[in-house]
Amino acid sequence: MTDETNRRTGLDWVTFIISGGFLILFLVMSLVNDTLMGEWITSAFDFSVTFFGAFWQLLLLATFVVGVALALSKYGKVKLGKLDTPEYGLFRWVSMILCTLLAAGGVFWAAGEPLYHYLTTPPLFAEEGMSPAESVVPGLAQSFFHWGFTAWASLGTVTTIVLMYAHYHKGYPLKPRTMLYPMFGEKIFRKGSIVGSVADIVSIIAVAAGTIGPIGFLGLQVGYALQYLFDIPDTIFTQSIVIIFLVVVASISAATGVDKGIQLLSRINVGLALILMLGMLILGPTLFIIDSFIGAEAYQIQNFVRMSLYRGDDGWLGYWTIFFWGWFIGFGPAMAMFISRISRGRSIRELILAVAILAPIVSNFWFAAVGGTGLFYEMENPGAISDALNNSGMPAAVMAIMEQVPFGTVMASGFLVVTVVFVATTADSMSYSVAVTLTGHAHPPRLLRVFWALLFGAIASTLLGIGESSIQTLQNFIVVTAVPVSILMLPPVWLAPKVAREMAVDQGIVLEEKQQQTQELEKKTS
Repeated sequence: MTDETNRRTGLDWVTFIISGGFLILFLVMSLVNDTLMGEWITSAFDFSVTFFGAFWQLLLLATFVVGVALALSKYGKVKLGKLDTPEYGLFRWVSMILCTLLAAGGVFWAAGEPLYHYLTTPPLFAEEGMSPAESVVPGLAQSFFHWGFTAWASLGTVTTIVLMYAHYHKGYPLKPRTMLYPMFGEKIFRKGSIVGSVADIVSIIAVAAGTIGPIGFLGLQVGYALQYLFDIPDTIFTQSIVIIFLVVVASISAATGVDKGIQLLSRINVGLALILMLGMLILGPTLFIIDSFIGAEAYQIQNFVRMSLYRGDDGWLGYWTIFFWGWFIGFGPAMAMFISRISRGRSIRELILAVAILAPIVSNFWFAAVGGTGLFYEMENPGAISDALNNSGMPAAVMAIMEQVPFGTVMASGFLVVTVVFVATTADSMSYSVAVTLTGHAHPPRLLRVFWALLFGAIASTLLGIGESSIQTLQNFIVVTAVPVSILMLPPVWLAPKVAREMAVDQGIVLEEKQQQTQELEKKTS
């Protein structure tokens, strides 16, 4: 690595100004004319879904398949990060991983999405005359798919392998552009590299949009829950106070860094979620949850390829699968950087199994415990959950489900706490990732981390002040920002096996072809 590359690990002011300025411009235009802004974003959203939807489906499926293939191959033994032993214990490591994707939105969608798919069976599985009981498994399986193997694989498998190789093994900056190093070489880091700058800028904008959205939705959900539980008026003021509290927690966590705040908050988060899941399992319809989880998981695996490549109903795909894929793709580079930071000393096999297999199963069980409980009570008493969902949206669905179980107020309060902590974990880890993108190393300045956490909260509060439709506009904008990021995430699909082999050779796991030929010749002649 050259001296010039070393100097490039300072604050990248060009990327900082352009990405931050773009977000501020989005906010100002929303304030000036939110209706016009919404129309522009909707048009761009429709374009993205139409012309990139199929590409995203293929990209995420390929990412999962290549990742699993590497884990099962001889390259699965390769150690990442130039450490022989992991920096973090298994529970701490998995906790931080679980608090990435699930924190970004799973807490919102776990109650509402299974019910939506139950009430209107996804088009791939829709059949005439399907009974309510028969609608449970395909509806829950569709939710599992959206928050399952493919989704998680997009966040930390082949992209992380390439990034850790270039950063820890070759010594280049920890930035989104670094994923392109095996293809472009060192010139991707040179001052004035347009491709490198664009890669960093679009990644920051995409992850910012993907983080601001959940913060805004958190304000809506917690505001509704506070009114439902404690009769606190659900106003913009209340929602803003919630966001301020969230941002303070996230800022403190981000300021203390991965080794302290983010790690501690993740462990607390996962512990609370496990207690809540156990409570739902014991107090709710236990056998129904277990049976539905097993049945829907098997149904998803059986129909995995069909669900991955379904192209029948463009409107439904744009509202569901393509929206989620765009959201997760936007998070991809930042998540790869964060997972790279916490995965030193882990093997490729451990990385893939934790991110693409274990985390999805835990996430799916969360959906089964929360959403499955809602489906049970909806079947028992039609309208018990769906009326609240249709009238007041997903925040109401959570409270309606909790109302049905024993100790409902306690469970609802617990869900409220878990929701806040989950989103705070997303905000702090993504603030950290953006700061890393701007500096290129794993320990960015504390003030920079706090700045981005504060900026995320300020934009979310302002958009809520304009109206809930502005948050919906931002949700569509998330998908639009995924278009350039998806192009950035394509090369690692074929670069990961190449760099895995190079690391395997360096670590003596496989021999160079010439060495193998020499050994084989010696065996034949001996």
